[in-house]
Amino acid sequence: MNRPDPTPHLAAIVRAHRETDQPLATFRAVDAAMGACIGHRLFTILIHHPGLRQSERFYSNQPHAYPVGGRKPVTDAPWMQRVIQGGEIYIGHDYNDIKTVFFDHELIRSLGCESVLNVPVRWRGQTLGTLNLLHEAGWYRPSDEATARLVAHLALPAMMLIAQQ
Repeated sequence: MNRPDPTPHLAAIVRAHRETDQPLATFRAVDAAMGACIGHRLFTILIHHPGLRQSERFYSNQPHAYPVGGRKPVTDAPWMQRVIQGGEIYIGHDYNDIKTVFFDHELIRSLGCESVLNVPVRWRGQTLGTLNLLHEAGWYRPSDEATARLVAHLALPAMMLIAQQ
């Protein structure tokens, strides 16, 4: 399956940067772009709080299951080391991958999600947060990484606004 040209969706995020309703305007545009260009059933944005060793959910397209404000501990687990510390994208292809990494794997599966694409957003060598896309098994592939990083980087101004508060 070919993915669509991301250019018009990237332009929509840039237009969202002009809105006063920040960071929500940017996060909604990033959600729409990721949905159109790559696809997801569940999409969240987490902001990393290094001093607290926590990540906090600031955006969710399914707030009934994953409400804004939820927090997760940042541990020394291999996934955390890879994504939060190392700044590498993580692709989980099936439910086994989800189950290995996420304690809430049953909730994730109940939403029809069995694959994941976690995209760290980095600035000056530090991870500010992650964009998290989940979909049916086998949905994500390495060829999605370039578009995912580009879209994720356009979330940076909104994420920095939160980090500075």
